[in-house]
Amino acid sequence: MPRVKRSTKRSDRRKKILARASGYFLTKSKLYQAAQEAVERGLKFAYTAASRRSASSAPCGSCASRPRPS
Repeated sequence: MPRVKRSTKRSDRRKKILARASGYFLTKSKLYQAAQEAVERGLKFAYTAASRRSASSAPCGSCASRPRPS
């Protein structure tokens, strides 16, 4: 079985992570492992914030089913 060196896949993946981490403080924007942890943490916060945002803009379930008093 041939040996796999992962040259372009690995460098592309690392480049994408480091591009997302640009602007982070010190090693979080320069070293891959620190950048990967910071980016994953940021994406986790972004996901929860997006779901919280969409939940707050959606109409209330109990309010939508009730008829409006006239």
